[in-house]
Amino acid sequence: MRGNTSQNSSPDGTNILQNRFVFKTVRYKSMDTSKIIMGLVFLSGLLLFGLWLLKTSLGRKALTDSMPRRNNMRPYLCLIPLFIWFVPVQLAIQMTESLWSGLQDWQRAFLFNLIYCIGATVVIAVIILLVRASFARRLKGFGLNKSSIHKDFFAAFVNLLSVWPLMMAAIALTIYLGQLIYGPQYEISQHEQLELIKAYPQWQLRILIFVVAVIMAPVLEEMIFRGLFQTVIRSVFESRNFKRKTRNRAWVAVFISSGFFSMVHGNVPHWPALFLLGLCLGYAYEKSGSLFRPIFIHAFFNAITIIFVLVEV
Repeated sequence: MRGNTSQNSSPDGTNILQNRFVFKTVRYKSMDTSKIIMGLVFLSGLLLFGLWLLKTSLGRKALTDSMPRRNNMRPYLCLIPLFIWFVPVQLAIQMTESLWSGLQDWQRAFLFNLIYCIGATVVIAVIILLVRASFARRLKGFGLNKSSIHKDFFAAFVNLLSVWPLMMAAIALTIYLGQLIYGPQYEISQHEQLELIKAYPQWQLRILIFVVAVIMAPVLEEMIFRGLFQTVIRSVFESRNFKRKTRNRAWVAVFISSGFFSMVHGNVPHWPALFLLGLCLGYAYEKSGSLFRPIFIHAFFNAITIIFVLVEV
């Protein structure tokens, strides 16, 4: 009994208890601070979104000054980048998985992400060739004008902040409905890349995932869904057959391309939030005429998501 008492009251034991107490206190304070920050972000976003609704008559006048991008691209040409992405690139991933079956799980994930980067680079090159052949003013007419980068960078942050509360509300509503249907244990699963970051601490994999999520994916997906799909869809509705029948043709193109964008991502519970993000991306493209703006919004969103996961880890 005396031995146990002396051990518990020793300086080493006291230091351990004090360190645990300090760690828990710091952790709780950091959690409170993060909640305060998130609350301020949420309120700021609501304020910006409310001001936008008032300024644009609930969005009806938001894109009245948006000019269509002149092009002669046939709609079926938009499918070429998707075909390259979903057939050769996916075949390369499957072949690699069978040939390198002896690799560790994190090494296999690293290799798959590396193939993603190579495939994305090829698809981006194909899109650039299509744009140069089909768009008036080529890349500038597509929305890739270097002179607007600095302006689009800061505007993208404001756009993302404005739609952030709506996305969080969509996620909360999805969880609520899921719990009503499937029970209180229901949770929305995270993206596969986020699961990899949490599962494997190797810095090589985490850096590559960050490059894929913050650089390659935003550039590739915005070129496909906003640059090609949204532009061609709007061009179809701007034609004589639809021009008299369809009002707010820019918004129609934004909604349709956002639907495609959300459905391409396989996790169905993520669709409502991704659809809202797609609306923000499409609106930013039509309003600014610059493809850099939705690319920056997409990159900011992915970067913030990754940072939150790394903080939890």
